[in-house]
Amino acid sequence: MSQTIKLTASDGVTTDAYRADPAGTPRGGIVVLQEIFGVNPHIRRVADGFAAEGYLAIAPALFDRAEPGVELGYAPADIPRGVELVGKVGHERTMLDVAAAVKAAAEGGRVGVVGYCWGGSLAYAAAATLDGVAAAVGYYGGNIAKSLDREPRVPLMLHFGSHDDHIPMSDVEAIRAALPGVPVYTYPAGHGFNCDARGSYDKPSAAAALERTLAFFAEHVG
Repeated sequence: MSQTIKLTASDGVTTDAYRADPAGTPRGGIVVLQEIFGVNPHIRRVADGFAAEGYLAIAPALFDRAEPGVELGYAPADIPRGVELVGKVGHERTMLDVAAAVKAAAEGGRVGVVGYCWGGSLAYAAAATLDGVAAAVGYYGGNIAKSLDREPRVPLMLHFGSHDDHIPMSDVEAIRAALPGVPVYTYPAGHGFNCDARGSYDKPSAAAALERTLAFFAEHVG
């Protein structure tokens, strides 16, 4: 079952979120953090997938502070539009909305955070700064290498494509060197390899990363 719900952040701002419920009692909660394309059909499918695995999944609409209801596709013109909206909402205010989603997901039990692209960087920030997070997984977060002054406080797993034209392998190696206790996996794929709506989708890499992610959350969330 899925529905749109309202989240209220600590500063009083209300935004939407996509909520997907499991068939039975939740084994935990998962916050799904979007790419720069909004809570679009792909992100909703990702949330539905975690719900099918038994988790209460919450995908906050992180663009709502700047412009409610934005859902972008993957055409070339959508990229600068998404980047513009990321800049408008800003990091600190975005993290208030992530925190509100974590609080909502806690209805299901312990909470894991998973994010993709922009959301991958936000998942790292959540692991380093937010209360109520039990574990986090980041997929190809481009700002992680710039955020290593903030170490994760909870178990963290990271996924990158070895052919990513946005994230150099030197960044991945810097992350590995700074966080030797964090599993950092690379796949023979490019940026966005998990997204089945993008030309860079790589099914074997996405399947392998998901298998590891689910095992990680089973261990640390429930």
